[in-house]
Amino acid sequence: MEKELKRIIAILVIICILFISLIVYLSYFQVFKADKIVNNSYNKRLWINEEKILRGSIIDRNGKILAYSEKSGDTYNRFYNYGNLYSHIIGYSYREYGKVGLELEYNKALLNISESTPLKELKNVVIPNTEGNTLKLTIDHHLQAYSREMLKGKKGAIVAMNPTTGEIYSMVSMPDFNPSTLKEDWNDIMEDGESPFLNRATSGLYTPGSVFKVIPTIAALETPGLDLEYECTGSTKIDGYVLKDYGEKAHGKVNLEEALVRSCNSYFAEKGVQIGKDKIGEVADRFMINSPIPFDLPTAKSTFPYKGNIGKTDIAAASIGQGKVLVTPLNMAMIASGIANKGEIMKPILVKEIISPEGRIVSTNHPQVLSKGTDIFVANEVKNMMVEVIKRGTGTNASIKNVRVAGKTGTAENPSGKTHAWFIGFAPAEDPKIAIAVVLEEDGTTGGKSAAPIARNIIIEALNSI
Repeated sequence: MEKELKRIIAILVIICILFISLIVYLSYFQVFKADKIVNNSYNKRLWINEEKILRGSIIDRNGKILAYSEKSGDTYNRFYNYGNLYSHIIGYSYREYGKVGLELEYNKALLNISESTPLKELKNVVIPNTEGNTLKLTIDHHLQAYSREMLKGKKGAIVAMNPTTGEIYSMVSMPDFNPSTLKEDWNDIMEDGESPFLNRATSGLYTPGSVFKVIPTIAALETPGLDLEYECTGSTKIDGYVLKDYGEKAHGKVNLEEALVRSCNSYFAEKGVQIGKDKIGEVADRFMINSPIPFDLPTAKSTFPYKGNIGKTDIAAASIGQGKVLVTPLNMAMIASGIANKGEIMKPILVKEIISPEGRIVSTNHPQVLSKGTDIFVANEVKNMMVEVIKRGTGTNASIKNVRVAGKTGTAENPSGKTHAWFIGFAPAEDPKIAIAVVLEEDGTTGGKSAAPIARNIIIEALNSI
């Protein structure tokens, strides 16, 4: 009898353990996994909902329709009005290939489906919606089209934004694809070695080169007692490693401003070692490097790996935007915006409003300070230095008559052997309306020669049209 009782108790214990394990797993699933599964673009339940709902339109800041749906018989067809132009912003929505871009990230809003809770799920069943919400973007269609035209035939990305609100005016990544002909082009796109599906503006990680020098410039200004004078001989040796200036040109005696204006590598390498990795890393962190950027689309995380055991040569290389430093064009546009906006970095905004089928504003993305990059006095000093870069330094090709432009060029070495050409900047310097980042991937030229003129043209177009 006692033996039977022990066996029964053992079975009951096992059943209890299994029951508790099931409860723990279901709780874990509901808290950590459920939302990901529900929002998965291949979830058949989403497509069942979609077959009954007219998917909402997507419009630009001025109301121009960029994507919309129409009913044909018992099905709804999705239309993309501008071919490749919004492929990396809007993305696509196809039963066969799933969803990407805003079509995925704002899928529930476009279907006008409430967030998943038992009560809201019941409401969706009892009172089903037949028409989705409209997304109103911060994008200016004219500037978006103009930016793509500037990048046509090249690889790279452009991000143009309002530095005081964080609103994205244009965001282009090349090469791109046409969501309207995705079925016909799918195999070709998948086999394309240039990765047309990659949104280089938000997820492309690039060696920044000299555009990164604004970070150690800020760190230098924030370091009390740092000697800002330097005698440049065209190169410097740090722990046996030689860093050269462009063309090994000797700049002579320079201070911090002259070093930034002339983009003196040896100056920033030497001063970077003196400032130290922790201070430069602290400034980089404040400008959202090493942190995920909250955005309406997925973003890659820029990196300045200063924590841990890194040597002087690593710090020197990182101080000129080489070595292990990697950044996204979006992050660099935000860095330029932070300097323009008196040291405050605004959260980037792509979706301005969600509008109901009845025309009511359901939600609005209001401007929000994301981080304090530096104080207003340091930001103003760096701004003035960047103005000098355009007036008489490496960025003269970005100058605009009767407009004070602030900027920084960059020419970044990378393993392929061909340099990336960079430009970041903003204008007008005294009252910034637009900030911009341009990267030309493996362009093989300098940022001042090829990226700066593109930025200049886009700034002019933005100041005249927005």
